[in-house]
Parts: sequence; structure tokens; C-alpha cells
Amino acid sequence: MRILALLFIFFILASLGSALYYLIKDKGQSERTVKMLTVRVALSLILFIALMAGTYFGIIPQNGLR
Repeated sequence: MRILALLFIFFILASLGSALYYLIKDKGQSERTVKMLTVRVALSLILFIALMAGTYFGIIPQNGLR
């Protein structure tokens, strides 16, 4: 579960970086920045739901990942 969480965090940061790149490159004229920020929000929600489900089903103990 720890590796899954780290992968999600990596992809969230990569999406945020690409949104910044598209914002600078396109000078706000295209919708690519909005699409990448939407991907970031979706990945963040999926990570949050996965962590909550992992805690609920006992995959992640109450005292955290070890």
C-alpha cells in the first residue's frame, strides 16, 4: 500500500508539473492546463478514497504504515 501511495503522489506531482509547463508554453490559450489540473484532482481523490478504504478494511493499521 505504501508503494501505491507513493506512486500516486508521484503522478500527482507530475500532473501538476505538466500543468505548469502547459500554462507557460501555451500562455493560457489552450485547455491543456485545465485538463492536467483535472487529472491531478482526480488522482488526489482516488488516493484519498484508497487510503480511507484501506483503513476501513484493515489493510492500513490505525497507527499508520510501517
